[in-house]
Amino acid sequence: MTAKEQALEALETDHLGGRLRALRLERGFSLRELADRLGISVSAVSQIERGKLQPSVNRLLAIVSALGVPLARVFDESARDGASGASATGYVLARAGEIGTVELEDGVLYRRLSPGPTRGVDFFESTYPPGSHADSENALITHTGYEVGTVELGELTIRFEHEEVVLGPGDSITYPCDVPHRISNQGEQVSIATWLIVHDAL
Repeated sequence: MTAKEQALEALETDHLGGRLRALRLERGFSLRELADRLGISVSAVSQIERGKLQPSVNRLLAIVSALGVPLARVFDESARDGASGASATGYVLARAGEIGTVELEDGVLYRRLSPGPTRGVDFFESTYPPGSHADSENALITHTGYEVGTVELGELTIRFEHEEVVLGPGDSITYPCDVPHRISNQGEQVSIATWLIVHDAL
């Protein structure tokens, strides 16, 4: 089993749901309050938390935005808000397979790249299978922060309200996350990209 497969096994859908439930309770939200903020049913939130329903990329980003927590908190319960991540020796090290991966709707994988909590920044890798989307309902999303992305393999299409941008290997893009957008892989091979989301308020 590869390191990536081990990391994925350690963060199966039910574990992701458990992390989201723990974050909701930590922030003091009821199921109803979170459902109202997301504009979905209480049953849908409950199914996500029980691992019965995989959230899409857009839904996951909407959940962490509604809870007011960085995306890093989904991967690592030690990634507390405002934590610097620095050890007593001045550095943080994570070996291959130690950093969590989550699988979302459409088979999209998100893997945290930062070895530990990093104040105000989410640094991660996305893997989109051919034909996969950030949201199966074709919805555009906004969330918190400022996004910077670079495609490493394959291609990604980012749809904005009035334009689509296709990114190939080596292409980079940046935009405020409050600009409505939707990411998809309309190509014929797997797409891998790295992303940096900088948060002003988190």
